[in-house]
Amino acid sequence: MEHPVQITFRGLEPTDALAKAVEDRAYDLEQYFNKIQSCKVVVESSHRSHRQGNLYHVRVRLAVPGEEIVVSRDPAEHAQNEDMYLAINDAFKETVRRLEDYVRRRRGRVKEHVGPPRGRVVRLFPDEEYGFLEDAEGREIYFHSNSVLDGAFPRLEVGSEVRFAEEAGEKGPQASSVSLI
Repeated sequence: MEHPVQITFRGLEPTDALAKAVEDRAYDLEQYFNKIQSCKVVVESSHRSHRQGNLYHVRVRLAVPGEEIVVSRDPAEHAQNEDMYLAINDAFKETVRRLEDYVRRRRGRVKEHVGPPRGRVVRLFPDEEYGFLEDAEGREIYFHSNSVLDGAFPRLEVGSEVRFAEEAGEKGPQASSVSLI
């Protein structure tokens, strides 16, 4: 880490054990990303009634190149935050998840949702109830009227845009689940 971890305690007495627990978790973050510019942690106690113990709020703020990652674990959302060490662990587990997401985005390893392939009808034989479509790569793919969804086969024309699923047929690739766009 470029700068030492900054820890702030509010509403509770800091102890060496508590400070060490926070520092250890903060420095462990470097195994996920070693260019963390700064780490600021706030641990605070919200004093409640004596029937319900103190609830602890932990906020972690990381500065990383081009972004800031902020994790805040509120007691109202997490009943187990009556235990200070569990609250700290919770906050740092979420920080690790967000840091891993940041690293994936930075490396370009974010999964993108790719929809079904698209194509357009290039040949149509309505009397025989089949046709051919062309995919984005220029391949011709056979389809039967039974593969056209929502009874849309009669509405298809040469040039119609469609989405489809491709599968292996007896004589090569064939389209199933063809839907008119």
